[in-house]
Amino acid sequence: MIQILIKEINSFLNSLIAYIVIGVFLTGIGLLMWVFPETSILEYGYADMATLFELGPYVFMFLIPAITMRTFAEERKSGTIELLLTRPLSDWEIILGKYFSGFLLVLFSLIPTFIYCYSVYRLGNPEGNLDLAGIAGSYVGISLLGGVFTAVGVFASSITHNQIVAFIVAVFLCFIFYSGFSSLAAVDVWGTWSPVLEQMGILYHYRAMSKGLLDTRDLIYFISVIGLMLLFTHFILGSRKW
Repeated sequence: MIQILIKEINSFLNSLIAYIVIGVFLTGIGLLMWVFPETSILEYGYADMATLFELGPYVFMFLIPAITMRTFAEERKSGTIELLLTRPLSDWEIILGKYFSGFLLVLFSLIPTFIYCYSVYRLGNPEGNLDLAGIAGSYVGISLLGGVFTAVGVFASSITHNQIVAFIVAVFLCFIFYSGFSSLAAVDVWGTWSPVLEQMGILYHYRAMSKGLLDTRDLIYFISVIGLMLLFTHFILGSRKW
């Protein structure tokens, strides 16, 4: 697994993909937090990080699939998947190596946002007037969210040799997992099943974590979704061996 992890990270760093994705993410969030009047902290006068944690998932929804779309799709298109599968590595080692390389890149993209957090901390009146517990919980939540989106992207890349198709499928699935269940639960046809349907989506658990309450049920949910998507990837990879 470590060999695949190092290979994938080097592949990311030797291409423009990683730098473009991280640059777009930080620029987009920076503009939303400080420039655009509809979402700017300087305009509405509250020193908080709500803009990052509310709009960040929608930015991730497009950027993470852009990172993961090449994971297996490029290997299949170039024919190197055959060579990869014949190496003395298990399917799980290959999948986890590719998954963690993408996840580490997502976590790396979040590190510079601490600068935004420090800026908001200094702008508070009085200085430091922040809900640090909520911010910490939100960082955990958006990190786990990135983990889920990465797993979804890896799965989408495993079902096709076309990177564009993998990207579109991943974006669609990320949207469904994030807000699709909550939107469906809001339709007045489910009766007493509406809360259950809402809890199947990421948004319910993500909002709970943003309050600073790290409930084990929320952590189990995120880990379970990641595990499920990687299990599907393992099934697809195993069924397509030559």
